[in-house]
Amino acid sequence: MILQSLLNKITSVTLSKRKEFVLITVVLTGGLVAAQLIAESTRYWTLLFLTVSTYAISALGLREQMKGIKWVTLLALPTLFTAAVGLFYFLLPVRWLTRLPVATLYAVGIYAILLVENIYSVAVNRSIQLLRVAHAVGFLVTLVTIFLLLNTLYSLRLESYINIGLVALITMPLVLQSLWSIKLDETIDRTVLIYSIFVALLLSEVGYMISFWPLKPIIISIFLTTISYALIGICQHYFAKRLFKQNIIEYVQVVAIVTVLILITTRYR
Repeated sequence: MILQSLLNKITSVTLSKRKEFVLITVVLTGGLVAAQLIAESTRYWTLLFLTVSTYAISALGLREQMKGIKWVTLLALPTLFTAAVGLFYFLLPVRWLTRLPVATLYAVGIYAILLVENIYSVAVNRSIQLLRVAHAVGFLVTLVTIFLLLNTLYSLRLESYINIGLVALITMPLVLQSLWSIKLDETIDRTVLIYSIFVALLLSEVGYMISFWPLKPIIISIFLTTISYALIGICQHYFAKRLFKQNIIEYVQVVAIVTVLILITTRYR
């Protein structure tokens, strides 16, 4: 691949892995802030460029392990996280009081993601003690990304039949990378792929049905993120061979509590 050959030629500057990740974080965070300062008519094109750049720069930071399916599984989360924060950024009031906190949270998030993906890339070939921590952080950031993307989607007030396809399109790569991170195979296991498709389709169906509820976009995204938390969590426990009855009960309880709260607080008039 052309991109792979370019990455292999980058040897002029020698930095530790953490310093590289810090540099990448500074560059991407600066780009995110800059996207808010340009003309509104070009913001979405700028965000598209920043999202594509995130893919390329993240590949640069993880270049030693980039091969095969890792071009998808390792780079999906940082790329979509940038798109999610950037789109959510556009929904906020245009003032530094909101820009700086979001930019700070993005910087922390993208740096954490790079560390997590680096652990995943190493853990494919050998065991590593930090893997469990990486799973927890990766799962959390995946849910945050799902929430931000879905909140943006439902803020657009699109037709319900359009939402069903977009929810599946948004959640599929995030679910896939999250489930792959448990097995960490050199290829995507057929079972992982099937479960990822099933979860994405189920979320899209729930997203379609909830479109008819008189709910605000943020409430819809919270509900779908809760469903994602339960489905992805159960699947991860299953692939890790740690799925027990108590785990399922705990996930179901969380979904039930959130559902009841939404039903109670919904204004039907």
